[in-house]
Amino acid sequence: MVAIELIADAIPPVHTSDTIQKVYDRMVEFRIRHLPIVNEDQFLGLVAEDDLIGESDYQTAVGALALSLVNPYVLEDQHIYDVIRLFYERQLTVVPVLDQKRNYLGLISINAITEYFAKITGIVQPGGIIVLEISNKNNSLAHMAQIVESDNAQILSSYVQTFPDSTKMEVTLKVNKQDISAIIATFLRYEYDIKATFNNTDHNDNSKDRYDSLMNYLNL
Repeated sequence: MVAIELIADAIPPVHTSDTIQKVYDRMVEFRIRHLPIVNEDQFLGLVAEDDLIGESDYQTAVGALALSLVNPYVLEDQHIYDVIRLFYERQLTVVPVLDQKRNYLGLISINAITEYFAKITGIVQPGGIIVLEISNKNNSLAHMAQIVESDNAQILSSYVQTFPDSTKMEVTLKVNKQDISAIIATFLRYEYDIKATFNNTDHNDNSKDRYDSLMNYLNL
């Protein structure tokens, strides 16, 4: 996935001749705090909501203000991870996309990134989640996939979290099966450290287990 594939065509940029009121209205309409300022095809920078605070005359043109514009952007063929990095590092709500000649093509909204992340992590699909703690020297995704597939399941997504000054890391696996008890048993048999598990049936199953335990206790 590259940047140009996530452009939100519905959100137009603003121009130096647009009023503060128009910029505010557009930010409210699309629920964002940043907008690119463009003259023809030239990208001038991002105007932030905070840049407009304190201005009393909302009919003033944006181009007449002394704005401290920032100009973060990505090129059309950059990977989506570069886009996510800009959103995170600059705390943006939109990221402009330019072509190789630095002409403005459009923008990517934070909502588009949220939808993309939901898709690549398999959030919208039913299944179970397994969180493993492993040594960073034994990070074999192939072996983990083999364990999952041994129960006729598949890994929908995975990601790794590392920790400063630690030789351990967390691996989170999303699998396409809600009953993950057999998969968990196999991970334990291979001496994996399971930190947490989640699935849509946890609540009902745990409630039943607690109920059965209580009945057994009362029957003693």
